[in-house]
Amino acid sequence: MSSLPYHHDSVDGHDTKTPQVLEPEQANSYDPTDVEETAGPNLFRDQSRRSLAPSALTTGHKYTDIGDESGYESHRTLDDSQDAPLVQNAQGGTRYQDLEYAEPYGDSQPKLVDEKASPMNSILAGRKYPLQQRIEDKKRGIGRQKYPFVVWALTASMFAVFIFELTLNARQQGSPISLKPVINPMLGPSGSALINLGARFPPCMKLVTDVPPSTQIACMNDTANPITSICTVEDLCGFGGFHGQSPNQWFRFITPIFLHAGIIHILLNMLAQIILSAQIEREMGSGGFLLTYFAAGIFGNVLGGNFSLVGVPSVGASGAIFGTIAVTWVDLFAHWRYHYRPVRKLIFMTVELLIGIAVGYIPYVDNFAHIGGFVMGLLIGTTLYPVISASKRHKVIMWIFRLAAIPLAVLLFVVLTRNFYTSDPYAACSGCRYLSCFPTSANNHCKGTGLTTTTTT
Repeated sequence: MSSLPYHHDSVDGHDTKTPQVLEPEQANSYDPTDVEETAGPNLFRDQSRRSLAPSALTTGHKYTDIGDESGYESHRTLDDSQDAPLVQNAQGGTRYQDLEYAEPYGDSQPKLVDEKASPMNSILAGRKYPLQQRIEDKKRGIGRQKYPFVVWALTASMFAVFIFELTLNARQQGSPISLKPVINPMLGPSGSALINLGARFPPCMKLVTDVPPSTQIACMNDTANPITSICTVEDLCGFGGFHGQSPNQWFRFITPIFLHAGIIHILLNMLAQIILSAQIEREMGSGGFLLTYFAAGIFGNVLGGNFSLVGVPSVGASGAIFGTIAVTWVDLFAHWRYHYRPVRKLIFMTVELLIGIAVGYIPYVDNFAHIGGFVMGLLIGTTLYPVISASKRHKVIMWIFRLAAIPLAVLLFVVLTRNFYTSDPYAACSGCRYLSCFPTSANNHCKGTGLTTTTTT
């Protein structure tokens, strides 16, 4: 058994042993538990004294054989406080707290709190959301709130409305799904039932020259082709009729958000809403999300009312959902450096957007609602989405976009709403209808109103 070399001294008549300063090679090979039995039973009284590091032996500690309670005496006191450096002789040593929690940043990294700030600023800074913490939360997908309460409420209400749609169609046609005279490809109620429930249908919202309120169309209970059960547009629009005045059911810009064309339609929309829209609500907060969601949904219906076929009803929350999808684009470009493989993510999001636009050609689903919702989502998302700006340049760029997005969003709403009520959009853009209508012989190659009418003698 090896032992540590000592100098023998005599202090006050007692024989003491002072350890020698070890060479580096000796310190590295020293085993503090390898002690000769001749050192005496009082040399180390408890196990904690056996773990004294070799570096501490070089500071001049004395270990005595005196049977006192301390077991040893030192020329200087060891600092075992939390703020003490790991190595006692090191100047400005690393704290053990830093090894566990702090980031190993150099002097080039920005400081989160100004060391020269006033006491009041220091207090306020402690309440701020630190930049690096925000970045880490962004990477982990942690937002302003934990639960997407608005998305849950919207999803529940839309399923409830859809059940009512199926119930109404079953009462009128004997089946919850319209099978006659034509099959609804979305597996849902008839077009007449959707109009009666509040679909976006311009003849119910304004005076359309080609489809006046007296136009005769199929009732909700019609199952024959040609039509045998005939109603007027005013009767089918419902909600109390027009009372001899021009149609003005403006709320049809809003109500279509809660309606869906069929089982396939609502399942696709709710899946996207629960997965994508819910994450946006967590990141934005319920207030900003609610404003973005409905602004996108309403503007999508405004754009569709301007350029889609006036005789084709449109329903769905797709415009609002596309608005929340647009916020993910704002997030990607604003936080490009914080996303994992952003180029691959951009490609995936582009494919996803193209698929959504392709779905917009299915009957009762309006592509203009998708496009309009996406555009408005970009504008509102740029304004309200909590963007992390790690530099002054980035912050200035974001404020330039925000200041431009706000008036542009208002301008689009005002101009297109006015255009819907006061002019003929087809005269300005006759080819725009092809963005939501695939030309076939069944729809007269996207010409006319798109509505099947009848006359009686």
